[in-house]
Amino acid sequence: MALPTPSPITQSPEWQALREHHPDVAGSSLRRLFAEDPGRAERLAADVDGVHLDYSKHRLTDETLRLLVALAERAGLSERIDAMFSGAPINTTEGRAVLHVALRAPRDQQVRIEGHDVVGDVHAVLDRMAAFAHEVRSGSWSGQTGEALTQVVNLGIGGSDLGPAMAYEALRDRAGAPLTCAYVSNVDGSDLGDVLARTDPERALFVVCSKTFTTLETLTNARSARAWLVERLGEAAVGRHFVAVSTNRDEVAAFGIDPANMFEFWDWVGGRYSLPSAVGLSVMLAIGPERFRQLLAGFHAMDEHFRTAPFEANLPVLLGLIGIWYTDFFDAQSTAVVPYAQRLVRFPEYLQQLDMESNGKSVDRWGRPAAAPTGPVLWGTVGTNGQHAYFQLLHQGTRLVPCDLIGFGRLPTELGDHHDLLMANLFAQAEALAFGRTAEEVRANGVAPELVPHRTFAGDRPTSTILLDELTPYALGQLVALYEHKVFTQGSVWGVNSFDQWGVELGKALATTLAGQLVAPGAPAPGAHDGSTDALVAHYRRLRGRA
Repeated sequence: MALPTPSPITQSPEWQALREHHPDVAGSSLRRLFAEDPGRAERLAADVDGVHLDYSKHRLTDETLRLLVALAERAGLSERIDAMFSGAPINTTEGRAVLHVALRAPRDQQVRIEGHDVVGDVHAVLDRMAAFAHEVRSGSWSGQTGEALTQVVNLGIGGSDLGPAMAYEALRDRAGAPLTCAYVSNVDGSDLGDVLARTDPERALFVVCSKTFTTLETLTNARSARAWLVERLGEAAVGRHFVAVSTNRDEVAAFGIDPANMFEFWDWVGGRYSLPSAVGLSVMLAIGPERFRQLLAGFHAMDEHFRTAPFEANLPVLLGLIGIWYTDFFDAQSTAVVPYAQRLVRFPEYLQQLDMESNGKSVDRWGRPAAAPTGPVLWGTVGTNGQHAYFQLLHQGTRLVPCDLIGFGRLPTELGDHHDLLMANLFAQAEALAFGRTAEEVRANGVAPELVPHRTFAGDRPTSTILLDELTPYALGQLVALYEHKVFTQGSVWGVNSFDQWGVELGKALATTLAGQLVAPGAPAPGAHDGSTDALVAHYRRLRGRA
């Protein structure tokens, strides 16, 4: 028997209570909130297993938090969490479980889908990955000419590229072996061409990541890489220099890869959640199986915190609810993530897919138009680079952009006083964004009257500051899982399905049709597409001499 369709969350008393509460907070300032509440900084902060969250510089009060927690309870967040962890098919449009949490569950834990324990399957693949990584890292798995394989080239796109590329960049100081990784995702030939130009075929290991082994961009790159290798080492080299992360044994074998060298993952793992699966093979090759398991342990620690902690002390829930506060009540259009760590240079890019592909939805789980604005635009770069680019808008622009500032007590590579200066910048930006500088303060510094408006900062620009002890595999796992569950929290409150991505499919289908029309001997018939697309196709064909 189907459950009754709930009313939109915006019709709940909890939503209306927040709507009525909003003017009280919006009319106050962070200067005033801190002045009236000396214990605010200590109270509006949380520490969990080496992760410190300071959310005191947000435009909210204890009452705001109470109302937001009540909203999460009204939305059934607890039940949604239990459903996900139990293997219920919460991806309703595809009828699938959502079990990325099972990818990092310990061996003695059980998660069942239709009576089958999937944790055993996960660890069977992890064990095969570890055995292969040991062989490659030790040199016992060598290339066609007997050389050790020291240059890994990962061929994937989306979740099969962004996650492992981000993690490798974050952790490559901890490789512990003379092995490097490169990541190719773009079908633009210069992406692959640039990597191959600096790759030694005798030392190259290609990891082709495609669940179906039919992904257009990935397989185009894989076939070109294969042709490049065969030209230099011969057809027999394919089996020594290519492995697959896939579920399609037939296509993998047809490519020339022994299915014994195929590492599988499952349809209950969405691409953007797949880093802890076999998609992370390149990362395991780089940092070693032991450190990869530390990464998984960090994921699992945050999973357990999210599953068990009360909402008012739950880091992902707090981040998610604070984001809803700005998106839906302050009308914030975007949020910035700024890691003060060069090794996290690809973290904002990774989060773009995680957040925007998950919650960029305009209908809810019941097929109705979304009752409130959903996923914001997520963007950012590493600090301090961003301070010399877009921070001007954050400080003095007309748009409210909440920010997450991420820092570490220690980094793997430190030089002189660089790290202290880096962290001083993080703390200074959070302070400046929150409290600004008044016209009176500017005038007191002797600034000419006509310049005072230009050098005044309104403040009240909200930030979360996330500090971790050190950038380790364990900490990276915690950080990624923190944002995964933040996204889940927001999707649950908004009532959207955070685990499908139908918006990606239409463009892919059209591209397949257009690819044939661009190269066909004869021009496509007029009216094959809209007038603009027909004209662009014709113009491109002329550029390529195919008119």
